[in-house]
Formats: sequence, structure tokens, C-alpha cells
Amino acid sequence: VQLQASGGGLVQTGGSLRLSCAASGSIPIIKLMGWYRQAPGKQRELVATISRGGTTNYADSVKGRFTISRDNAKNMVYLQMNSLKPEDAAVYYCNADPWIPTLPDYWGQGTQVTVSS
Repeated sequence: VQLQASGGGLVQTGGSLRLSCAASGSIPIIKLMGWYRQAPGKQRELVATISRGGTTNYADSVKGRFTISRDNAKNMVYLQMNSLKPEDAAVYYCNADPWIPTLPDYWGQGTQVTVSS
């Protein structure tokens, strides 16, 4: 499975960005897709996940501001980020969690989100 993330950039506090992740390869093995982020000096953290059936899960820090969605026909996952705050600045990574427990997670290359105050 290959993941290609895009859509990051520089935005002012309160602004919006939409991240996209294109998946290719052995798509049927993917159970969950999601977004994680890592700020400088911090550990990578979960932002949001979405199941193939559309069940979503969000970090408390982004609930009500971010929306994850998935287009199974296009093998795409999106993260709509609204009301961005400086603390949302990070490298955002697309993730694919396979059904088979012995397989590792798949990661995209990351896309930088910068929020100016």
C-alpha cells in the first residue's frame, strides 16, 4: 500500500485547510485510515481515523473543528481542518491500518501545516 498526502501549507489562525491522501496498491487489506501529526519535539499523535464503513474517531483537541472523510471508490481520505490554531501546526501523516494484525501500518510521506498567529 502506498499513501500520498497533499494539501498542507501556511494558513492564518482561524483559517482552513483540506488535506488529501491517495491510497494505491492492496487497498482491500486496509481497515482504518487516518491522520496523525507530529510537531517539533513532540511525539506523533492521532488526529482522526475513519473505518471503511465511515465510523470516525477524533482526538479531543480537534473535535468540532476537523472532519475526516473517505471516498472508497477513489481510494481517498480527506481531512478538513477549520478554525486552525497555532498548536495545530505539525507535519501531518496519512495512515492505513490493515485488517491483518501481523502487517505493519502504512504511512504517507507527511505534509507540513503551518499556522501563523
